[in-house]
Amino acid sequence: QKVEALLDPPIQTVESSKLGKARRVDDAAGRYIEFCKSSVPMRFSLTGMRLVLDCANGAAYATAPHVFEELGAEVITVGREPDGLNINLEVGSTYPEKLAKLVSEYRADLGVALDGDGDRCIMVDGEGAVVDGDLLLYIIAISRQQSGELHGPIVGTLMTNLGLEHAFQKKSIPFMRAAVGDRYVLELLQQHDGTIGGESSGHLLCLDRTSTGDGIVSALQVLYEVVESGKTLAELTAEVQRYPQKMINVRLRDCKVKSTATIERAVADVEQRLGERGRVLLRPSGTEPLVRVMVEGQDATEVNALTEELAGVVMQEVGV
Repeated sequence: QKVEALLDPPIQTVESSKLGKARRVDDAAGRYIEFCKSSVPMRFSLTGMRLVLDCANGAAYATAPHVFEELGAEVITVGREPDGLNINLEVGSTYPEKLAKLVSEYRADLGVALDGDGDRCIMVDGEGAVVDGDLLLYIIAISRQQSGELHGPIVGTLMTNLGLEHAFQKKSIPFMRAAVGDRYVLELLQQHDGTIGGESSGHLLCLDRTSTGDGIVSALQVLYEVVESGKTLAELTAEVQRYPQKMINVRLRDCKVKSTATIERAVADVEQRLGERGRVLLRPSGTEPLVRVMVEGQDATEVNALTEELAGVVMQEVGV
């Protein structure tokens, strides 16, 4: 009612003379394709590479194939028939299983999956294994370090796998965690003069190449390292030992009560038992009345047991 009441008074509009001008940009798609290609050196070529490209029936369906084809790759596409309703429908970065199957079927070198609005990228190696945002972030970071272009810390999120953090430590690369969400990754990068960051979901930021998340640009940064090194995605990420991670969602009785002293003691106990071998995260959902209980560690059996134990305490204290 308060919001509706604000609509009652006459709305003040801006004078037409101050609205600015609208003009058509001819060949906007062509300009964007050239921009994407400019994110890698002019000598860069994908000649001889066969890749499967999943455009998620979304924003990049008309441009992404041309970028990779113009760089010399043989491109097999999927998710390139948008009808206004099928965006992200069992295709794209949230459904990499389909891409993995096609990579194997066509004996491709690798696969690239974008999401509906084109700002995320997930890849699949030649063996059909999914390479998520954490691993892609590692490849780009190491590439920048080797070229002397790495500035500031690498920024991940609270959900970034602990194995990635440890891999960066071994390479003497500073790493920081932001809250979940690309806007928070961007904020932390800007605060610490960093250029490379991202999320497990494949939303990567390469601020030394573009000002926002761009799945095509991110993919090109990874492909550049693949070509330059002569290594596969699996070989480039071999030093990252992913830690088993388990998450349980606990629905809340009262959205205002997300924790208690008992829960805090239980969390401290699990953290003490894990030590440096793992970590614990309790994260309230921003859209649903639930709290996410996550435990990560080196041993899958221990991780499963501790997650169940901690989720049980949370359920008893604040759950439905």
